[in-house]
Amino acid sequence: MCSPLPCWSCCCLLLYFSLGVQGSPKAPSAAPEQVHLSYPGETGCMTVTWTTWVPTPSEVQLFGLQLWGPLPLQAQGTFSPFMDGGILWRKLYIHRITLQGLLPRVQYVYRCGSTQGWSRRFLFRALKNGPHWSPCLAVFGDIGTDNPRALPRLCSDTQQGRYDAVLHVGDFTYNVDQDNAHVRDKFMNLIEPVAASLPYVTCPGNHEDHYNFSNYKARFIMPGDSEGLWYSWDLGPVHIISFSTEVYFFLHRHLVERQFRWLESDLQKANKNPAAPPWIITMGHRPMYCSSADWDDCTWRESKVRRGLLGKFYELEDLFYKYGVDLQLWAHERSYEHPWPIYNYHVFNGSREMPYTHPRVPVHIITGSARCEERLTPLTLFPRPWSAVLIKEHGYTRLHNLNETRVHIQQVSDDQDGKIVDDVWVMRPLLGRMMYLW
Repeated sequence: MCSPLPCWSCCCLLLYFSLGVQGSPKAPSAAPEQVHLSYPGETGCMTVTWTTWVPTPSEVQLFGLQLWGPLPLQAQGTFSPFMDGGILWRKLYIHRITLQGLLPRVQYVYRCGSTQGWSRRFLFRALKNGPHWSPCLAVFGDIGTDNPRALPRLCSDTQQGRYDAVLHVGDFTYNVDQDNAHVRDKFMNLIEPVAASLPYVTCPGNHEDHYNFSNYKARFIMPGDSEGLWYSWDLGPVHIISFSTEVYFFLHRHLVERQFRWLESDLQKANKNPAAPPWIITMGHRPMYCSSADWDDCTWRESKVRRGLLGKFYELEDLFYKYGVDLQLWAHERSYEHPWPIYNYHVFNGSREMPYTHPRVPVHIITGSARCEERLTPLTLFPRPWSAVLIKEHGYTRLHNLNETRVHIQQVSDDQDGKIVDDVWVMRPLLGRMMYLW
């Protein structure tokens, strides 16, 4: 089980966050905003990203578990200008510093900025090394600035130390370019209590497509990044692959092909390397299967995400099956659903009594109900024969007890004050990759 932070740490955090921004910046436009963390994929490292509205030096000050007093350790970095594609051509400066030499599981307090303006102090816990530990993940998609229903509980969970990372499966703020990207800025500040305390791992959704995904790519550079839209990284016993379903809808065929070749190469390496983590989890925005009563891609039998372009080029379902992907995370549909283990519309449960114990095909989870300005997705009147659980409520997903052989999946309902409305264990063999044979 995941161990929460000591109660006194939570109290200190809550008290400190209530005090607001520390210090007195010389100019408001130089004060850091939109602070978030990402993991660069290197042991003992963490990357801090923030924005300012004027060019300033880039510095992070950090120390151990102290919410007050001096911060004697310093790291310097660089910034790059970014201009939004709206009619106002708003310009900001993105600062990024990678902290190195962090001790595993040690809690660090940090602030970022410069003498022209500092952020408040945040706390994060450095990740453990190697595959032999059990990370806890919060997973969701489709959350916006308009009444983000899941965010207060996610903030509380984060302050209690429940999670090691967040997986945001596409769609931020609705839309990142809206109102000359003012909505983007509001959203990034809104999620700051979570994103500045945990690695905030993302994949692009359809609401990030404007100006060739430039707002997304500028803000969420991730480990092993390629094209700014796909990457992979290892976290304990799991190899996480983030990719773009949007290239099948908005961009050119050559980019679909490049991503597909990269995915195949990455999966080949994960299968051939005996030291690679045993689990492979993918995250992409638009699902292959769903029980929605709309015209989304997943409602069509020959969906683009599942069957590729023209129903035969760059098919993701066959690729993920071929290389033994264990778990596929999706969003886009504003509901929660997990099918039985499914491939080509056929169910291949591990057994009748224990369908998710050694399943013979990948397991899918759709978790797109964290709350945005759009309503919950209408669902079909009659359940699909391959759909195991379908819930039309706001909430988010927890992946925990994630070790070499099992993962515990729980769906948290915000409409029912945090009640667990789905609870399932997925089990895999102790040794070797999950290569599906039937």
